[in-house]
Amino acid sequence: MSEKNTTTSGVQAEDVHWKCGNCGRITSAQTPPDVCPACNEKCDFKNVSCYTPECGGPGNIDPRL
Repeated sequence: MSEKNTTTSGVQAEDVHWKCGNCGRITSAQTPPDVCPACNEKCDFKNVSCYTPECGGPGNIDPRL
C-alpha cells in the first residue's frame, strides 16, 4: 500500500488548488505549473484550497478566494 504525499499542513499534495492570476483557471497539482495550461502564459498562481471546515476542508476550493 502506498501513502499519498502530504504538505506540511497535512493536506494531501494532489488536493492543492492553484488559480491562474491571468485567466482564472483552477488547476490541481502539488505545485503550481510554470505555464498556465489554459492561457499558455507564465502567470502568478494563488493557492485557493480550502483549509477550514466552513468551505468543506481539504480537497475543496475556497469560494472566498
